[in-house]
Amino acid sequence: MEKIKVELVIEKGDEGLWGSVKYNNNLIANHGIDLADLENKLKLRLQEFEDVDPETVAFEPTYDVFALFQEFDFLNISKVAKYAAINAGLLRQYASGVKHPSLNQAKKIEETLHRLAEQLQKASVYAV
Repeated sequence: MEKIKVELVIEKGDEGLWGSVKYNNNLIANHGIDLADLENKLKLRLQEFEDVDPETVAFEPTYDVFALFQEFDFLNISKVAKYAAINAGLLRQYASGVKHPSLNQAKKIEETLHRLAEQLQKASVYAV
């Protein structure tokens, strides 16, 4: 069964997360208490409105900064800010949804996360 890749835009919601997808030039949106809940609801909407089998959908998530730090809550905001050369207080405001980053700031955060992920992929752990 071939998977249909659909970009999922995830943002801060009033309670939890808000997400939207475009499929056949239609915008489908919903909210969820967490990412799993949101994905399930959107798969059901795709089935209801577009007759898409939920089992064939593979979401490709794109996060706003709030949703990113909600999903990856193990990330230390102060450390990410340091590596991105962004004021830690400002990044906390982005992560809490109080302020929103410019496109340039968002790219800086994304590039920093990708650079950190590359470093982690190269790490090895051994047992003594």
